[in-house]
Amino acid sequence: MKLRTFLAELVGTGILAMAIVGSGIMATNLTQDVALQLLIVSLATFLILAVLIQMLGPISGAHFNPAVTLVTFINKGISGITALNYLVTQVIGAFIGVVLANVMFTLPAIGTSTHVKSGSRLLLSEVVATAGLILVIQMVGKQNEGRFVPLAVAGWIGSAYFFTSSTTFANPAVTFARAFSDTFTGIKMSSVPGFVIAELVGAVIGLGIAKGLSSER
Repeated sequence: MKLRTFLAELVGTGILAMAIVGSGIMATNLTQDVALQLLIVSLATFLILAVLIQMLGPISGAHFNPAVTLVTFINKGISGITALNYLVTQVIGAFIGVVLANVMFTLPAIGTSTHVKSGSRLLLSEVVATAGLILVIQMVGKQNEGRFVPLAVAGWIGSAYFFTSSTTFANPAVTFARAFSDTFTGIKMSSVPGFVIAELVGAVIGLGIAKGLSSER
């Protein structure tokens, strides 16, 4: 694959992570109302996702997420080597995005989040959030040549901030990167493995549901 494909994944994942963390910092600077803080982050994520997918989708498929890449690999849309390269690129991009967000708000470039996120309810939330994300991508992608995927994906993630107890991370690369910012959207590194596993499980479940809905039997 061409270098620009991986550049698109690097830039896209980086901007996504930067928008999530940056909007979280801005939200806490603007208000002490947690509901309003979450609304600000949700709206910022909704808007940036729609823009990024529309802009970079034709170049790389706009994965920006190892869970999406895993499903694409399972569907034989990309090779194992390409999937691995996507994964590395996404993790690096997400990390750079978080560092940029930290620096823009005069925080330590590389922080250490103290926000512990553990428990079965949060892990279940991540399974649900990621399964739903994959289901949306798989189903809407088959409709109208996929032209509504940017809005559908953004809509799912934006709304899932409010109906999941974990506030919907649903992205292993961005989850990992958010451990390096001790801010509103951060997550303690010790909580990251559980979230990542739940997200990958959710991705497989979402794919299974999509295949079941697509079956003509």
